[in-house]
Formats: sequence, C-alpha cells, structure tokens
Amino acid sequence: MNIDPVASRLSAEGVAYSSAIAGAARRHGVDPKLLAAVAAQETGGPDTNAGRNVVGDGGHGRGLFQIDDRWHTFANTPAAMDPAKNADYAAGMLSGLLKCYGGNVREALSAYNAGSPTAAGTRTRWSDGSDLSYADSVLRHYSRLDGEPPQSTVAESPATVASAAALQPQTQTLQLMPPAMPPLPAPANHASPTAPYHRQATDYLALLSTDTDENDS
Repeated sequence: MNIDPVASRLSAEGVAYSSAIAGAARRHGVDPKLLAAVAAQETGGPDTNAGRNVVGDGGHGRGLFQIDDRWHTFANTPAAMDPAKNADYAAGMLSGLLKCYGGNVREALSAYNAGSPTAAGTRTRWSDGSDLSYADSVLRHYSRLDGEPPQSTVAESPATVASAAALQPQTQTLQLMPPAMPPLPAPANHASPTAPYHRQATDYLALLSTDTDENDS
C-alpha cells in the first residue's frame, strides 16, 4: 500500500480529508498546507485545522471549500459535495489566482473570497479576540500547520510542488502586477459573478525563469 507522506503530515495536524487536499494540491501545483488552510478557514473555523464537507453560507456554499452555487455552475452539481472534486476545483481557482497576482498569497486569497485582491472579505474572530480579515485568518491557519506564514508563492507544475518557503527567494524578484490573461474565475463566495472557471495549463516554471532573467539584466 502506498502512503502519501504529504497527506499523512496534514492528517497528523488534524486536517480532515487530507488525502483529497494533498492530491488536489499536487495536481495544480499549489502548496498543500495553503490549500488545507483555506479549507480550515472555509469550513473548519478559528482554532482548528479541520474542515467539513457541508452546505453553508445560507445554503449557497457547497462542500469542503464552500464553492458558491450563485457564481459557479460546478457548485450546482453532485460533484460539489465530493470532497476530492471540491478540493480539485478550489485548487484550480487558487492556482490561477496565484499566477494572476504574481505569487502574492494575500492578494490571491482575498480574490478567492471576495473577488478583489484588496478586499478584507469575510472577517473571523479567533478565541484570543483577534478579528482578522479573510486572508489574515487563512494565513493564521497556515501558521498553525507550518510554523510561519507564506510570504509569496507561485503555482508550480504538478510534477514539482514546492513549499511557500522554498519558493520565497525566487518570487521576491517578481513584479507583483497581474499579467495579461483571460478573465478571472469567480470568487468562491461573497462576490458578484465574473467568468466561469476553466482549468488552463500554464508553464509556471518558464514564467519564473523569464522574470528572473529580466530582473537580473
């Protein structure tokens, strides 16, 4: 029997559906701890790393990552309540947003929640009294999993999933301006619709190499 070490580590930290999250992160080249932190924020709550496969947000948020059925056709299908498929959809959204915002994790998280890289989005009050914006609350969940929050990260190819800490030296050289690209996927929740999400293959390693060469010249 093959044991996924990433899923095992997430499970040891109390992450529910760790295999589904680790698999989705691998397929889309995002940090599995960051994806797990989003699940904890969406359906776990403050002071816990676990997420739940539930219907929330007044009946509109579906599954582990609370994909909103008002803006996402996927959320109106039975697949939305399958934790693995829900995680895969959320990982695809997060991967695209990280690319769009030059690896800026905070901006990508804000856009995931509220459709804008500068929005505070849904606020969460933790047991110590901290009242955090959506992105800050996700990053606090991440800190519980990793020991320190990610500064920036760019989605890698599925064959090479690097941690946020490992990518930090490379992404510090990137310009944090969104490149020209097709319309963004709609936010997971709490915002007006834009365009439906479609998976799109992108060579992120080539983008990193090109930006680094330009900045070194």
